[in-house]
Amino acid sequence: MSAIRKTAVATVALWFGLGGTGGTQEPAREGPPQITISGRGEVRVVPDLATVMVGVQTRALTAAAATAENSRKQKAVIDAIRAKGVAEAQIATSSFSVQPETQYDPQRQTPPKTTGYRVSNTVTVELRKVELVGPVLDAALSAGANQVHSLSYSVASPDSARRVALGRAVGRARADAEAAAAAAGGSLGSLIEIVASDYQVPFYATRMVAAAGMAREAAAPPAEPGSLAITASVTARWRFVPGQPR
Repeated sequence: MSAIRKTAVATVALWFGLGGTGGTQEPAREGPPQITISGRGEVRVVPDLATVMVGVQTRALTAAAATAENSRKQKAVIDAIRAKGVAEAQIATSSFSVQPETQYDPQRQTPPKTTGYRVSNTVTVELRKVELVGPVLDAALSAGANQVHSLSYSVASPDSARRVALGRAVGRARADAEAAAAAAGGSLGSLIEIVASDYQVPFYATRMVAAAGMAREAAAPPAEPGSLAITASVTARWRFVPGQPR
């Protein structure tokens, strides 16, 4: 796994048992002294899954004509995407709309007049090879797509990286707990509890908007996946062993 980096954030809490002390101060928790640490681990991974959203927008005097033209162009776009090796199951219609276009004359104050209809059809394409992002966008634009809505990257199977991040979070928590114990004049005892928080699912999205009428002439922009951070957090408690008095 390339480009691996770890970071950690720790919160330390040290408390002692009652020990029979009196006075007016707020009592401590019952039981042996403990140290509580919250730690965070991180692993950076290269994305292996991409999702793009491309669309076709058409206009005509009637809704039927606009829909027919849109269907023809969208079929050409889908065929071009499939020709790049994308399976049919990885292409899905995500939105479809038919909207009237109206014109209003504020001087005459007449009711709005319908001048035509606008049809938009957007498909979501899941790419299991991130290197296909550029070729698929180029093919879609060349085939008639005139809307590019978004591009996102993620990781198909993050579990192995998540476990590495979890291990690093525990290791960092223990290292910080040992440092805290030494600073308090004692040492770290046995582990009492570890609680793992929900890990962060890596996801990176960028909005790519191409205006209708411009996308076809423009080449698809370069697409670089970069890297994503998978993080895990833990909170752990250890017994604190006080140092021997001198």
